[in-house]
Amino acid sequence: MLHRSFVISILCFMPAGPLTADESPSSGSLQEIVVTATLRPVPALDLPASVTVLDEQTLRAAGVQHWQDVLPLVPNLNWASGSSRPRYFQLRGIGETDQWQGAPNPSVGFLIDGMDFSGIGMPATLLDLGQAEVLRGPQGTTLGANALAGLINLTTRRPELAPELRLEATGGSEDTRSLGLVAGGALAESSETAWRAVMQRYRSDGSRRNVTVGRDDTNGLDETTLRARLGTRLADRWRADVSALWVDMDNGFDGFAIDNSRRTRSDDPGRDAQRSRGVSATLLRSGEQIEFRSQTALVAADITYSFDGDWGADPDYDFTSRFLRQRDSVSQDLRWLSTKTQAGWSWLAGLYGLRLTESNDQLDLYGGEVYRALVSDYRSDTLAAYGQVTHEWSDVWSLSTGLRLEHRSAIYRDTDGSDLSPGERMYGGNISLQHRWSTDHTVYLTVARGYKGGGFNIGAAIPEARRGYSPELLHSVEFGLKGQDAARRIDYSAAVFYMRRSEQQVSTSAQLDPGDPLSFIYLTDNAARGVNWGVEAAATLRPGRYWTVSGTLGILETRFVDYVVGNRSLNGRAQAHAPQHQLSLSMEYRRPQGWFARTDLQRVDGFFFSDSHDQRSEPHTLLNARVGYATARWSVDLWVRNVLDEHYAQRGFFFGNEPPDFPDRLYVQQADPRTAGLTVNWTLH
Repeated sequence: MLHRSFVISILCFMPAGPLTADESPSSGSLQEIVVTATLRPVPALDLPASVTVLDEQTLRAAGVQHWQDVLPLVPNLNWASGSSRPRYFQLRGIGETDQWQGAPNPSVGFLIDGMDFSGIGMPATLLDLGQAEVLRGPQGTTLGANALAGLINLTTRRPELAPELRLEATGGSEDTRSLGLVAGGALAESSETAWRAVMQRYRSDGSRRNVTVGRDDTNGLDETTLRARLGTRLADRWRADVSALWVDMDNGFDGFAIDNSRRTRSDDPGRDAQRSRGVSATLLRSGEQIEFRSQTALVAADITYSFDGDWGADPDYDFTSRFLRQRDSVSQDLRWLSTKTQAGWSWLAGLYGLRLTESNDQLDLYGGEVYRALVSDYRSDTLAAYGQVTHEWSDVWSLSTGLRLEHRSAIYRDTDGSDLSPGERMYGGNISLQHRWSTDHTVYLTVARGYKGGGFNIGAAIPEARRGYSPELLHSVEFGLKGQDAARRIDYSAAVFYMRRSEQQVSTSAQLDPGDPLSFIYLTDNAARGVNWGVEAAATLRPGRYWTVSGTLGILETRFVDYVVGNRSLNGRAQAHAPQHQLSLSMEYRRPQGWFARTDLQRVDGFFFSDSHDQRSEPHTLLNARVGYATARWSVDLWVRNVLDEHYAQRGFFFGNEPPDFPDRLYVQQADPRTAGLTVNWTLH
């Protein structure tokens, strides 16, 4: 399979022509990449952490519509399906696979222009996205409890004073069609205020055929994106940046079939809709010694998620489940940052507050009638203080220390009689030692402590002794090196990490009634310990003026230690959704005007679907390709996703769902087959 994929990836470059003598490597310096998800913007080369940064060109060339398209380019990043778009992520094997009930408690932070969509990351459409950053490892100082495993930070393109007007149209298989508009420029002549706006409508029927209702669009996508951003200078020292979004995803969800095919039999196909609204406002005041930064963000999301519980197993076996969720949050971050003194000292300090509310109505239906309902309300208030001190005691050595103290109080009530008011104090931080052994090469050692809040299991069937679970702690040691060589036009990074999880939170499930596929109870327990260790590496080579070759590698080992649940011992078993290896190889040929082409070859190892059973996915290899032609005003490109038409499972459940005997079986959600399309861009200004 790998040999066939490599041959096809080479052939996809044939229209671009051979490498000629005038395409020799340039001796110019490589473009500096700045990471903004940290407490202080820092070049990626100087960041003592494992990070992947995807720029605007990579996002456009490797993706089509959604952040989901480019996830395989990030080593040791996985996601759990069961939804139309990714919501739940795992970094280095740590992260949730779903949220059905109770309190939202994500392990991977997810930000869009400073707006917190952790656990509900669906509105991450790609049109006019400027940069994607993935920081792996605990980000206890930066984001606290929501970033135990790491942080995903997406930023849209900054507004510029130069006028711009661009139209993008896409058409493809599965009746895919899209139309988008990007516009921006100065708000007025001689103005220092710039604006930028994005509008897009994307629709696709999806790759399922429902033979019961006779439709091809029950797993389709209907996504509308509206975004705006404004940047201005308020005074000599003050700048403001305001970003807003309105993303309406009214998608179907009909992903599972009794025979594990893409021909579904659901008589009541599901729905996966999320209408997200958000706004963030950032104020910056520069100073000779201290800079002040304030960021305020508000997010509101209306979520509807429903599915056919029996998947059409029997006409008389008719179960449907619906979740109606409303999540609102408001956050405020105040930060003071010093400049570096002559002695090499710099510091920052900040205060952070977050209020999050969520209401959740769960309705289980049989024959169209509600037979079980749960209405719940949750509110949490988080207050945190953090700081970081850095000392550069020579031109080559620096030491950075960070600390975050966090207090969270919560209230939860539901119609089953639960009335809970948990509260907890947590802290995390990091110590990083960095050595720049030449101008463009660094080596670092980071020791970090991350944390994640505790929570509670709900439902009348939950034993009192298992109702609550404790916060999880993560201690991490990471050694890495990074470098770039402008003459050879190559940059690289590599990291080795070891993480020990204390009071590890593990989610398991059980079906109480074999005749009721919706009678699952979900339990989160604290395992005694867990360990995760591995390697991450990335390299980019530019062998010619128009050529770029890049690759990534993630190696991951995970283990439970001294964990027994029920009559099953998971001691020594790998954790769920933690593939042992992931790799990617990308090749791109691009002229400023003329032919361009790109292929992305990606390999993902198999992994356990759940900690509740021992069923695994199979390894799979994906090949995506794009080829096109561009001029100063327009471009047209042909793209193909899953060129090899690889069949693989994205999610799996092991339980009984087929009457009359209800034998336990593995049911999987198949990934999409080969799809192809054409995208045209016109620059109209």
